[in-house]
Amino acid sequence: MRLWVPERPHYLDELIQLEGGGKAHHACHACGDSDAPYRCEDCFSVNLFCCSCIITLHQNVPLHRVKQWQDGYFYSTTLKQLGLRIQLGDHTEQLCCNPKPAHDNDFVIIDVHGIHEVALDFCDCANVPSHYRQLLRRRLFPATSTDPRTAATFAVLEHFHLLSFESKVSAYEFYHSLARRSDNTGIAPIKDHYSVFLRIMKQWWNLKSLKRSGRGHDPAGVDATQEGQLAVLCPACPQFGKNVLDDLANVSPNQRWLYSLFLAIDANFRLKHRFVSNNIKDPGLSRGWGYFVEEQQYKAYLHDHADEAQESACVSHNTVNMADTKASKGLAATGVGSIVCAQHDMWLANGVGNLQKGEKYINMDYIVFSALSTLSTAPIVNFSYDIACQWHKKLWQRVSTALPLQLQPNRTQTTFNFFVPKFHIAAHIPACQTNFSFNWMPGVGRTDGEVPECGWADINHIASSTKEMGPGSRRDILDDHFGDWNWKKVASLGRTLLRKIKEAVKAEKEHRHALTELEESIQESDLGVASLTTWKSEVVAWELDHSNPNPFESRIAAVTQAAVRLELVMQDTQDLENGSSVSLNSHVMPGILISTGVDLEHAQRRLCADNGNLSQHAMNEQQANILACRNSLQHRIDAWTEIQLLYMPSVSRLRATGPKPNSARPEDFQLLLPSDFCDLTPCDPKLLEMEWSLRFAQASDALDECRSHIRIRHQLLQFKSRHLRGQGANTRAQRTVQAVEKRLVLSHDKYSRARSALVCLSRHLDRVGWDHKLQVLKKSNLRPIGDLGGQTQGTAIMSWIWLTHGISLHHSEGLQDSLHVEWCKTQARHTRWLEEIQLLLVEMRRVLAFFAWEAKCWDERQILCVVDQSEYAEGLTAYAKRQAAVRRALSASFSEMWSNVGALVNAGLDDGAEDQEDDGPSIDGLPREDVDGID
Repeated sequence: MRLWVPERPHYLDELIQLEGGGKAHHACHACGDSDAPYRCEDCFSVNLFCCSCIITLHQNVPLHRVKQWQDGYFYSTTLKQLGLRIQLGDHTEQLCCNPKPAHDNDFVIIDVHGIHEVALDFCDCANVPSHYRQLLRRRLFPATSTDPRTAATFAVLEHFHLLSFESKVSAYEFYHSLARRSDNTGIAPIKDHYSVFLRIMKQWWNLKSLKRSGRGHDPAGVDATQEGQLAVLCPACPQFGKNVLDDLANVSPNQRWLYSLFLAIDANFRLKHRFVSNNIKDPGLSRGWGYFVEEQQYKAYLHDHADEAQESACVSHNTVNMADTKASKGLAATGVGSIVCAQHDMWLANGVGNLQKGEKYINMDYIVFSALSTLSTAPIVNFSYDIACQWHKKLWQRVSTALPLQLQPNRTQTTFNFFVPKFHIAAHIPACQTNFSFNWMPGVGRTDGEVPECGWADINHIASSTKEMGPGSRRDILDDHFGDWNWKKVASLGRTLLRKIKEAVKAEKEHRHALTELEESIQESDLGVASLTTWKSEVVAWELDHSNPNPFESRIAAVTQAAVRLELVMQDTQDLENGSSVSLNSHVMPGILISTGVDLEHAQRRLCADNGNLSQHAMNEQQANILACRNSLQHRIDAWTEIQLLYMPSVSRLRATGPKPNSARPEDFQLLLPSDFCDLTPCDPKLLEMEWSLRFAQASDALDECRSHIRIRHQLLQFKSRHLRGQGANTRAQRTVQAVEKRLVLSHDKYSRARSALVCLSRHLDRVGWDHKLQVLKKSNLRPIGDLGGQTQGTAIMSWIWLTHGISLHHSEGLQDSLHVEWCKTQARHTRWLEEIQLLLVEMRRVLAFFAWEAKCWDERQILCVVDQSEYAEGLTAYAKRQAAVRRALSASFSEMWSNVGALVNAGLDDGAEDQEDDGPSIDGLPREDVDGID
């Protein structure tokens, strides 16, 4: 930009000089005629032409914009005014013998350059096609099939089609931008053809879907289209009979998970729909052919089956408990429910449906199994749903009693597993976090289950425009956007899978080394070797049967600050009984002194925080409360310091010679606990030990408080984002979030002070290793489990606060338990990455096989449909050949991208291949064609 600024005046000069005639001296560039006032705005040339020459030049480009030089400037004119007429029909460089002008000699064509009024003649000779067919053969889409007076060029339809996908621009905005390009002054306003353009676009979208799905090649015709047949399928998922053999009899049991379906369920309440028109007036052009369920059958099902009362037994899931409280006044649908491919983020055929009032089971059941009925029977189906822990209860009872027979799955051939997405699972109770987690279950790779959020983020941009549409038009437009999303995913699968497998190979190596180091350290003792064998058996037993003890849960209760206080009091009591007490006060033991000092320190921080929250014009009542708290705290500090001088006499000298506090307020008073002055003067080791125990427990409690506040804040923000609308509701919710934020800050300060004290005490007590569990707590660590901290899923590291569960007394039992849980989790992380590599290799093979199957289908379609006219037959053959060529080109491109994948995987696994057990996850366990097909 800095280079351009000095040249800016020259750019401006060139733009202005184009307003004139230039060096042509107004002579015709073609014939030399001196009277040449016309210039085309859309041709590459800026030369001037006479009237006859410019008409001749634009016989094949009749929609260019022309300007005429008059009165010393160029003003707009039209080729129609200059005498150009557009002749339709099959007249190659010949005049039509029987032309028929359009109605009232006024025909409107909508093009990329603007909205044009043209002089158009239909061919009215004998045995000629109808008027709308003549327009279509010139790549003009007529507004009606009877006496058309308006048309849109294929170019503008394709332009808007892609623009609507990428920028989500509405038809209204796009049409009026064309109108402004035709006349941006309002002097010569263009007649409004917006409704016509909208109708043309709907027909265009539908025809393009039918064409791309091969329906034009089917002898049975368009009306024979089956439900879900217009959907773009996922090439990487197992499509039995297409990219996977129908019979899995030769697949070993420990490899059957590679043929699993991963499906994610979610709802979106941004895609609302008002009561606009009805299905009779606006039924839509796609009758369940795409991604929406067939509307009539869906409505009949909802009418016949009342939903049962649903109440969450987990945490207070708003999805479940508030299903009946969604604001539905004036709405035909409060949102949509969907089921998508959880691995590759693609919409499923017949996997979207309207939700009339919240996310009810009756709606979601129908949508889920409607999509599942269009898929081939897979040996394993893994459902991911943010309320899977509740939804799966009584699911099969609801399916067998309510769902139509054709939607009921065959449970004897398929195993169904239920998971909660990784981002959402942190808000569930501990039992759900274990039983429904992708992290600990075998056969799922690195699936996270959160992909629906990506699709919603894309489609939400058109929520405001689809909200006001008729029901059929809304479904058709959403179907079209879902199809484009799927196609973009298909076209990018080469780069996506390559990126994923590179990340997986790197991560698997890192986690394998971490697991090896941990196991080597454990196996240094005989007890460690025996324990490791037991732990492996426990993991295998739990994976087979969840009723067995969960190896990922700690079996040692965490020590709290209250428990440490009780232990100190009991120790003081025992010292008194043994006569070894060093108590200098009959009422206050040393443990009570230190414990009270820690409490006073926390009270000081709370008072500082409360005082800082006062506004500049605080009410008298608020100021009185702060003053009362100060007086109470001052009395407590005065009583405490009197006892402190008995046990720590040196503090009087330190207070006299040390730096003075900023004010005389009690919250600024220096308590001088042992950790504050142990580096300056000797202190009783027993007092140091007591404060160490209390500070360690205080840090643990503060960390638990931080985790609790983070979870609450996350749940509040999620609820606010998904369910609250309006300034009042959002303001109230924001105040609640701010209150939780203040508590989080206070707990953070509490932890930081406790850790600082531990750092000082550890130098005098020779304590080591404690800082691994109680690390420095930065603000960047205060994020929920699912928060990636700005990193990708493959490279993100979970905040360390979620890896610490209470504190340990460092006894052998506590250490064994900590090592047990850590090994189980480390082993599970490595196994998931190894599974991810196996799954990605199989997916790559399936993608190539799917493209080969699609290319074969298009080859067969060349001769599938027999027509009389040769031009139609040629078109059918040409289009089928082009589509087959596209699939083969994609396959060749992906094969080239993946040419080094086999070597990459083998290099990453070679150094650890000998350590893999025969029955464990291993790349060698894949069918050979899965690996060789990538090379």
